[in-house]
Amino acid sequence: MFPIPSPRTGAGDPARTLRLLWRDPAAVPRHGPSQQLSVERVVAAATALADAEGLESVTMRRVAQHLGVAAMSLYTYVPGKAELLDLMLDAAYLRMPRASTTGQPWRQRLITIAAENRALFQAHPWAAAISTVRPPLGPGQMAKYEHELTALDGLGLDDIQMDAALTHLLGFVQAWARAAAAADADAAEGGLDDEQWWAANAPVLASVLDPEAYPLAVRVGSAAGTAHRAAYSPAHAYEFGLQVILDGFGVLVGDRRVR
Repeated sequence: MFPIPSPRTGAGDPARTLRLLWRDPAAVPRHGPSQQLSVERVVAAATALADAEGLESVTMRRVAQHLGVAAMSLYTYVPGKAELLDLMLDAAYLRMPRASTTGQPWRQRLITIAAENRALFQAHPWAAAISTVRPPLGPGQMAKYEHELTALDGLGLDDIQMDAALTHLLGFVQAWARAAAAADADAAEGGLDDEQWWAANAPVLASVLDPEAYPLAVRVGSAAGTAHRAAYSPAHAYEFGLQVILDGFGVLVGDRRVR
């Protein structure tokens, strides 16, 4: 099996990264060639670049140009792009709005958690492309994790099940965000929105697809395309997928409460 390359957290020096994430005084320089800089300013500049042009635009040279300094001066504050990526994502986590769900039904609590992550990926599309199998473990990550676990607390799940349920929910939102971003990119590159693309290609599809050879594909595909006016509807995919996940959690929670 060949791995699919993607940006990931935890790719840098773990000890140095953790010290930077938690702003250990030993890792934050007090003296350097560009005293007007700080770790926070470097991270903010890199985030602005990623938001505007995508994660591939974030290089130490581009960040330095954004800040108006020499590229080498950045290495005084951040060892390299791998560590910078962890800092960017953790900073985004730290800024996430966190709504109180105290007293709400468990389904509504999880809907809120999903919506907060959806908003994160809409504000920072690059974040959805990052693999977090090795999470950054900074203050933003820990505050996010603590907050999100409260939505599953008290439901009768053990600690392993709570972590697995949260991971499953967040994985769904991240996968949805990637698909939605890809749909937006396709529309932007092709100059047609989904409805226009569907209308332009429908006559050709009708002429080449044999309903007798592909009865289910033609019937179901036509019904979905007509309903969504597109081959894919991000809004429908999100709502449908989230409800399926919640229904599955309902079975899990119900089973645990019976025991």
